[in-house]
Amino acid sequence: MPATEPNAEPKAGSDTGTPSTVAAAIAEYLCGQGIERVFSLPGSHMKPIWAELAERGVRIVTARHEVAAVHMAQAEADLRHRLAVAIVTTGPGLTNAVTGIGCAFLAGSPVLVISTRPPDEQAGMGALEEIDQAAIVRPVCRAVEVVRSRRHVVDRLDRAVSAALGDDGPSGPVYVEFGSELLRQAAAPLYTTYPRRTRARRPPDPAAVGRAVDAIAASRRPLVLAGREALTVPGPLAEFVRTTGALYLDTRASRGALSEDIPSFVPAARARVMAEADLVITVGRQLDFEAAYGSPAVFTAAERFLRIGRNSEEVQANRRGDVELRADPRSALDALVTAGAEPVDLDREWREDVMRGNAGKRRRLGETMRAPAAVADDGLHPHEVIRALNEHIDDAAIVIVDGGDILSWSRSSLNTPTYLDLGPFGCLGVGVPFAVSASLNHPDRTVVALVGDGALGFNVMELETAVREGARVVVVVADNSAWNIERADQVLHYQGQVMGTELGPCAWDRLAESLGVAGYRADNADELDAALGAAFAHAPALVAVRVSREPISPDTRSGLALVPEYHVLTAWDEAEQAWLSGPRHGDVESHR
Repeated sequence: MPATEPNAEPKAGSDTGTPSTVAAAIAEYLCGQGIERVFSLPGSHMKPIWAELAERGVRIVTARHEVAAVHMAQAEADLRHRLAVAIVTTGPGLTNAVTGIGCAFLAGSPVLVISTRPPDEQAGMGALEEIDQAAIVRPVCRAVEVVRSRRHVVDRLDRAVSAALGDDGPSGPVYVEFGSELLRQAAAPLYTTYPRRTRARRPPDPAAVGRAVDAIAASRRPLVLAGREALTVPGPLAEFVRTTGALYLDTRASRGALSEDIPSFVPAARARVMAEADLVITVGRQLDFEAAYGSPAVFTAAERFLRIGRNSEEVQANRRGDVELRADPRSALDALVTAGAEPVDLDREWREDVMRGNAGKRRRLGETMRAPAAVADDGLHPHEVIRALNEHIDDAAIVIVDGGDILSWSRSSLNTPTYLDLGPFGCLGVGVPFAVSASLNHPDRTVVALVGDGALGFNVMELETAVREGARVVVVVADNSAWNIERADQVLHYQGQVMGTELGPCAWDRLAESLGVAGYRADNADELDAALGAAFAHAPALVAVRVSREPISPDTRSGLALVPEYHVLTAWDEAEQAWLSGPRHGDVESHR
């Protein structure tokens, strides 16, 4: 049998050592990294990799569009806190995937994207699907490797995986490309072994720990803001918040790291605590748009920022830490607790007052959700949909929210400890792909996607993927036949001139049924409760809910759709402008 045949020799991992082909070497490396499944679509250029993976028992989950395949890989990476893999074919397969790669990039999700190119012998000759793929993805990848020699295959893969996991910088997607003819070549002997990579611990410098302890000791009103990696250290984070007496705020990246039942978790008092805290402690958290870029116009009382993180983005970007602790969150939090980090004179009266205010606001929100304002168009208020969903999910549920208006309503009222949404890229269309991946990774847990009707249109065909792959998801569609966050902004700020933001009707339940998914329709609260009960009993299922356009969402009221100049919210933007126009705007100390 010729040496270039994929099955010419025994597979790697046997006593004979070197894999038979480059495709086999790729598959063997991925298996060594603990990869159980890859997300992909068929493509002639990369089929040899599929064949080798399948022979090793790796599950190949085929989506209906490459962007959905990358979304599925991102959900696996985010939910299981490990490397995930998407394989996309040449040309349009890769360009279709770019939006998904961008979404994973801003979320910091460790996704390995593998693709192929036309044979190098045809390079520059106008080959089928020939395009500079590496140049296209380079701006949205932590590393890009174009492999041209069989000697470099495993080494470049391993180097890319190291970058994806954030060994030397922020984690995120990486891209590795192989020539299609290279896959069929005999594999080269390996110089060394390639054990499974995990994100290494990074212990803090003892001197930096001392400075952090001093900063905490001097504070009276400490606040903790956590990032994505907090999800991997809920115990140490909870202990740190308890021992320091700090108040705690999450963002979408860290939602679920701490229980909402912890009194010091004060999401309903976000504006107040950001304005009044004197020490802001960020744990693996960029000071991005959700944290007002650390601006003194928003954090008006903050005398110091203590920034804990692995890399410069987490300890320096936008507002450098007055104290910087370069370490992984677990090591840093453990070291601070062990060193006895706590305020000498904690302002307990302020702390208790903030917690009482937070509890009061949350109680009033619950009352509002139980008796939402009446609407004239007979659709359900979004709060009614979320309230009903809250009653049908348990603490183990995984909930994904995808859309504009429905995300805004959900942010403060949806009860779930495990949560994903469209992320800092604002990437509509993630709902169904994320849900499919979540169900495949956690088949014993309830998985729900709450999706706006506009957002569902992006990847609705992945309902068929759910059926084919056995993903028991429930999709709840908030159907108001509009891009409603934009429509409402036009009504409020464009003299009521509605342009391109209204959508035609769609029988989503019947569309779902045509794809093999149980479909239900709810036009009132009683029908919704019954439909949800049936959907959870017969997943995969979809419930289309008639939702009113009338209620103005919190994000619309806050000016998100206006795209303010300095901040994402109008109130923050106005505060920034006032700060900049002050007599000493260049002197940060004068505004503390």
